[in-house]
Amino acid sequence: MIEFSGVTIQTGDFVLADLSFTLESGEYALLMGRTGSGKTTVLEAICGLRSVTKGSIWLDGVDITDWSPGDRQVGYVPQDQVLFPTFTVGEHLAFALQLRNRTKAEIAKRTHDLANLLGISPLIDRSIDGLSGGERQRVALGRALSFRPSILLLDEPLSALDDATRSEMSDLLQHVKSTTGVTTLHVTHNREETAALADRHFTLADGTLRCVSASS
Repeated sequence: MIEFSGVTIQTGDFVLADLSFTLESGEYALLMGRTGSGKTTVLEAICGLRSVTKGSIWLDGVDITDWSPGDRQVGYVPQDQVLFPTFTVGEHLAFALQLRNRTKAEIAKRTHDLANLLGISPLIDRSIDGLSGGERQRVALGRALSFRPSILLLDEPLSALDDATRSEMSDLLQHVKSTTGVTTLHVTHNREETAALADRHFTLADGTLRCVSASS
């Protein structure tokens, strides 16, 4: 579960004030809003890349407002993916596990399982160069999921893909949702993604975040 309680975030003259919402454990929520409305800022605040001026952020009942990003158990796929050009696909999947000092056996099994889940087993020894947009997105998703995060944050994960690849990735995200049960907040401009994926739908406009629909 992720909860914002009266959160204010200020960057220069830009302010998001008194944001409050709750996303229950296992829910898949989509956050929509115009360009520049602050959607990415919300994601960055959750994962610790953006400071909170006021209020608190809670994860599974624990106040994480002042925690460092590495302590938050949050998986984040930014819009530009930020993949490492010198890493293979397998090295990306193993990266967060190595930082957490997991054993070689644990890393090998988790990497194998993730590659199967995401349909990238044949790419495991490939470098990032030459991968398609959809393949790169699967690798970024795998890296974010590798350490079994409590929360998964996706910043427009389907926006740069062609129609066919977007449909494949939407199906994959539904599969990941049903397989892992990870609580997910997904930023998008596309209402079709809301219909296909969302348990809960939030909008951000004029500095106000509100829930416009939720599953029963």
